[in-house]
Amino acid sequence: MAIAQSGHRTKLVHQAFWLEWLTIAWMVLEAVVALWSAYVAQSITLLAFGLDSVIELISAGVLVWRLTVELRHGQSFSEEAERYASKVGGALLFALAAFVVISAAWSLSIQRTAEFSVPGLVVALLAIPIMYVLANRKIAIANEIGSRALRADAVESITCGWLSFMVVIGLAAQYVTGAWWVDSATSLAIVWFLVKEGREAWASGECGDGCH
Repeated sequence: MAIAQSGHRTKLVHQAFWLEWLTIAWMVLEAVVALWSAYVAQSITLLAFGLDSVIELISAGVLVWRLTVELRHGQSFSEEAERYASKVGGALLFALAAFVVISAAWSLSIQRTAEFSVPGLVVALLAIPIMYVLANRKIAIANEIGSRALRADAVESITCGWLSFMVVIGLAAQYVTGAWWVDSATSLAIVWFLVKEGREAWASGECGDGCH
């Protein structure tokens, strides 16, 4: 696909800039509700969801900075810092995946039961359509301006949407069955999404926008 040039590219970068601010606003709300709900319900699933939201919040903040630098100074100035930040984000996601596995194993070994969380269910339900809309628009702009970083961020939004779906399934199953092991099982299912997201972030850090 042809890469957008000059004035049209600047317009698209502005759109991406505001999409990232919308992402930041939602991730702040999502992280606060999920982490608070995780604390109240003692839920590993909601804790993983909330910590993933924090990591995505940091990623969106870095991309806002990167887009701001391009608007002011041109595309090339921020690529090295962006690659470094992407690798850090990927490493944090891998660390989170390891934490979830260890926590779930511990909960399964002692048969700890998490409480059902209505706020956690609501925020996960809302995240599904919100992430879908944000991801679609980010991918469209990323394709036009040739930005691997923005596309990787869109993939994170898609992953967040699927992760939200898993949280909804897990909480619903927990409410219906009341089984003590549901929260731990759901949190382990989330690990796949965390690793996938971490690999995408790390790959983005390897080559930046110059890799298509």
